[in-house]
Parts: sequence; structure tokens; C-alpha cells
Amino acid sequence: MTDRYCVLGNPVAHSRSPVIHAQFAAQRGQDMSYEAVLAPADGFAETVAQFVAAGGKGANVTVPFKEEAFRLSTRRSARAERAGAVNTLVFGEAGVFGDNTDGAGLVRDIEANLGVALAGKRILLLGAGGAARGVIAPLLACRPASLFIANRNADKAEALAKEFSDLAVVDAGNFAKTAGHCFDIVINATSASLSGASLPLPAEIYAPGSLAYDMMYGKGETPFLAQARQQGAALLADGLGMLVEQAAEAFLVWRGVRPETAPVLAELRRQLTA
Repeated sequence: MTDRYCVLGNPVAHSRSPVIHAQFAAQRGQDMSYEAVLAPADGFAETVAQFVAAGGKGANVTVPFKEEAFRLSTRRSARAERAGAVNTLVFGEAGVFGDNTDGAGLVRDIEANLGVALAGKRILLLGAGGAARGVIAPLLACRPASLFIANRNADKAEALAKEFSDLAVVDAGNFAKTAGHCFDIVINATSASLSGASLPLPAEIYAPGSLAYDMMYGKGETPFLAQARQQGAALLADGLGMLVEQAAEAFLVWRGVRPETAPVLAELRRQLTA
């Protein structure tokens, strides 16, 4: 019988994950289906239970349910425990296993696909929600020169920095506190690009040759990337590569084989620009 997987979110109709996993499955000869499932804002656990009862083997989890997926998991990977958020679920007789592949996907996209080393770099991470939380430990594992977490709410950023202080010294504060600092890599983990909002970032934060990376993606430049271009970022990248790479990591967790990401990413990029 064909194994069933899905992505759970709200909204979820826009998700490219079904296309990505269909290509991965074809590439690796895996008998599986993958669909997008809309979970009501107050009905995530119930939606998961229904999917499992219908034979579901695993699921990806997108906004706004990653922290709820963490609480729902009866067992978790070390990286999910560290992130406090889950984006990959595995359903089995032993219960619900939760993993987080976001950080691995981000690091792989930046280093392997974009060719930008993270070691020794000054990194600014924008946002202090689940998206930011999931990538902090993997970023720190790459030994950057420094990591600064900036958020509209400084208290939230400072609390997040303290949570990871056993791994490295992490600076934090509101956006204004970044004034006077220069960064080699600026990563947007806020949802500002979804709403078309710009972030109140000082003009001089981008160092020569810097990378501006938006976890969001869309047709054309995101608002954050347009702002980064105006402020002097040398290299611009959206989150499509991260999406494909975290999906490949989830596919490996589920199926035990890693798919090739380059052709899938190229096809998605072609569709976006068509």
C-alpha cells in the first residue's frame, strides 16, 4: 500500500512541499503520496490524529504549528529538543517522533548551494519566533565569529539568546541596537515579507560582500531582499533553497535515502520565474 505523507499548516494551499516530495519520490523510486492538509488554528492535534487514523506515516509541519508539534511529539531528536520546535513528524507504533530539519536545510543551502561559508562570519538573525529558534544551534555549530538576534520585542530576543548561551555568547536586542554593527550574513526569520512590511533596520548593517537571506520566498524579490539591495547587500537569496533542503532532510528521516536537491530546486525556480 502506498505510504501517505502530508504537510500541515494554516495557510497551506500555497505550499510547494507536495511538488518537492513528488519529485523526490519519483527520483528515488519510493511508493508514497504527499498532500497539503489545512489544519484549523485550534485543531492541529485533532487533524494529526485524523491523518494517522487514515494511515498517515509522517508529516511536515509549517506555520503556525511548529511549537505545538513539539508538544505533541512523544519522542524527539536532539536537534528538535534544542530548537523547541518540530517541523517533521514520524508516526509509528512507538508514538509520534518529532524532528527539526530547518536548521540543517538553512545551513546546507547557504554553504552548499550558495557557496558561502558560515565559519568566522558575523551573522545577524532577524526574529525570535519558531523559525529563528530552529536555526540557532545549527548556525552556532558552524563556528561563526558572532551571532546577533534582533527582534521588535527586545525581551524576546534576549531570552532566546540566553537560552543558547551554553553554546556561545549570543548578542541580542531590538532592531535599533544593531546600529553601529556590520554583518557578513543577515538572515530574515520574521514573517514581514508575507505581509509586505519592511523592517526598521539601520542603513549601515551590511558589510562589503555580505549576504542577505530571506527564509520566505515568492515570485520576484521579497520586500526584505528589496530593502537589503537598497542598503548595500552584495548577494541576495530567498528561502526556496532552504525549503528544498529541509524537505530532503525530512525525506531522509522518513525513507532512509537522501534525494538529489539540485534538479528539484532548479525546476521550482523555473516555475517561480515563468
